[in-house]
Amino acid sequence: MISLQKDQTGIYRQRISVNSHEFFADVGTDVGGENSAPDPHDLLDSSLAACTAITLTMFAKRRGIPLESINIDVARDSSKEKSGEYNLALNIHFVGSLSDEQKQQLLGIIEKCPIHKLLSHASINITTQHQS
Repeated sequence: MISLQKDQTGIYRQRISVNSHEFFADVGTDVGGENSAPDPHDLLDSSLAACTAITLTMFAKRRGIPLESINIDVARDSSKEKSGEYNLALNIHFVGSLSDEQKQQLLGIIEKCPIHKLLSHASINITTQHQS
C-alpha cells in the first residue's frame, strides 16, 4: 500500500510511504514549491527508467548476457500534456562486454517492461473516495 501525508517541512512537500520505504515529492520554485524533492512527473518518468533497467537486467541474467549495468537518461516533452500527449525519450547505455546482437536482443525487450506497457497501452481508471 502507498500512503501519502504532507511533510512537516515545505509548502507542498509530501512524504510518501511504500511498505518500509519512504521518499518525498515536491514541486519546483517556478510553481511556488521549494524543489526539495522530485516532482510527481519526475517520479512517473523515473518509474519507467527503473522498470526498464530491472526488466532488461533480469532478461540478461536469464540469458547469460554479460550485462554489468544499465544507465538511462529520460527526456520529457510535456508541452502537449494538456491535450493528452506526454512524450518520453529513453537514452539507454549498456555497460558490459556485449555484442551488437546482444544489445539488439535487449533493445527488443524494452516494450516488455510492465511500466512501459502500462504507460503506452493501458486504459487507466482512477477511483477517488473522500474520508472525513
